[in-house]
Amino acid sequence: MKRERVRTLLEEVAAGRATIDQALAHLDVEPVESLGFATIDHHRALRSGYPEVVFGEGKTTGHTVTICAHLAAKGDGFLVTRTNDAQRAALAEAYPSATINALARTVRLEGSSGASSNRSTKTALIVTAGTSDLPVAEEAAETLAAMGFTAARLTDVGVAGIHRLLAQHDALRDAAVVIVVAGMDGALPSVVGGLVRVPVIAVPTSVGYGASFHGLSALLAMLNSCAAGVVVCNIDNGFGAAMAAARILNTQ
Repeated sequence: MKRERVRTLLEEVAAGRATIDQALAHLDVEPVESLGFATIDHHRALRSGYPEVVFGEGKTTGHTVTICAHLAAKGDGFLVTRTNDAQRAALAEAYPSATINALARTVRLEGSSGASSNRSTKTALIVTAGTSDLPVAEEAAETLAAMGFTAARLTDVGVAGIHRLLAQHDALRDAAVVIVVAGMDGALPSVVGGLVRVPVIAVPTSVGYGASFHGLSALLAMLNSCAAGVVVCNIDNGFGAAMAAARILNTQ
């Protein structure tokens, strides 16, 4: 149950267009709903401002579809991350209007009242070092979209050709928060952190050859960034970076 819907409902009551009993009928849903294999937190958005998101990895297709059905029934839509082919196919069949992003491995369904209203008119910028980092970057973009925010993208502007990034001065200047996604040597967040005055969220990816240790090398490089104030998310965690960016944008 999203805060925007509750606010609208209370405004309807205050204006005399809805009765208290009608409002109670919408609000009397239990905060949590047990499905046996999952316990859905329907009031998370009321508490934290953001709804529960379904992590698809490790779940059966049946469990994933059932959880999404119960979320969708409340009118708030859903976001599923780390889906597999079978989960995406089943959700696409059940919800033809859902946005399927196979690269990001996400499925996103808007609520019955449409997309979440933007909490900020400012834009998050997602910067990728290489094309191989796009799956993580797209997960971040889909997550921001589900939370009602706009994301711009700069793709394949890593330090091997730093002129590609430096040519994008306007995009860097206009961003309210920057998510930098990079594997290999993980150097790009330090460069971006030295160019902008807004928050920079670094996301190491598991892209790279053997000595990258599946992203550990990039993670350590980002944690040791010489650019002051760069914060770092877990390896391949585009979702976490987007949620951090959403919280930042929500304060602006």
